[in-house]
Amino acid sequence: MSNIRAYSQRLLPPFSGVVQIAQSDRARAQSFDGLSWEVHYVPRRGQSQGQPQMPLGYALDRGYYRVAHFQDGRLTPYVLPAVLDAAQVGACIEELADFLRAVTVPFPVADVFEFWLLDGKDESPLALIFSCCEAAQMSTYPTKSGWTALPHSKLRIDSTAEEQARQEPPVNHRFQDMVTSRAGAQPRTAWIQRAAGDAGDFPPLLVREDWPSERERDICQRYLLRTAPILLMLQGLPRDDRERLEVAAKRHAVEVDRHYPLYPEINDEKRMAAIRVEARLRRGSPQTSGPSREKAATPAPLSKDMRILE
Repeated sequence: MSNIRAYSQRLLPPFSGVVQIAQSDRARAQSFDGLSWEVHYVPRRGQSQGQPQMPLGYALDRGYYRVAHFQDGRLTPYVLPAVLDAAQVGACIEELADFLRAVTVPFPVADVFEFWLLDGKDESPLALIFSCCEAAQMSTYPTKSGWTALPHSKLRIDSTAEEQARQEPPVNHRFQDMVTSRAGAQPRTAWIQRAAGDAGDFPPLLVREDWPSERERDICQRYLLRTAPILLMLQGLPRDDRERLEVAAKRHAVEVDRHYPLYPEINDEKRMAAIRVEARLRRGSPQTSGPSREKAATPAPLSKDMRILE
């Protein structure tokens, strides 16, 4: 079996989850839920790579083709375009399928190159905008960019009666404005390489929580706690932060059940089991067993140094 690299990467901006990737020389599989995998293949040199005449949906970035689906241990190949060698494709994707049958998600985090918006007063990390897995990818991202919150259309946060009476914008929008204002009139950003476990002065929930006024702190917490089912997918969270997120996530059982396979740790297994039972009751579906936590992957250790990259 050739070397297969398995890793996870955060979905930004704004943070909305993690993608799992298993990649060999000629093929890769990716999953956004840890259960359903889309399998891609890249032809060898000399073969066609995504010409316009190929059927819509085949050609992907860098010449990859969608060639199969993998779920519940079963590989389902697609009908291939004539340009691809069916035997070569079959061998590559079967190798990936064998690998996926033997591993547990989430994979170790690999996007250690982080693009941060800095605080306008002391230039400390304020909010994470982008991340990538390789230094060479940094130049492909915009150098001027602000932090964005998940929009109200995708993440509904209820306004209070008083806020509704004043016709205030959604919490999401107000929190985004707060971050923008804190960055200052001439916002600064920096690429920073971090190692797993290097907390430093970096906000564990990817945006600062130490706001000066009670109103601002309330808006910040309402946004972050509403995103708890998503934030629980972060690796390396301090135990206290994971605890408050698990407690807040109880109000969003269906979302928790959907993201659960990609939670790297669980503080309270009984509480999490109760949340997932509630989710299945809400959906009216039978109870199924979840992935084993005993085999959960531990993020691979990286350099202990944190460097600001010019």
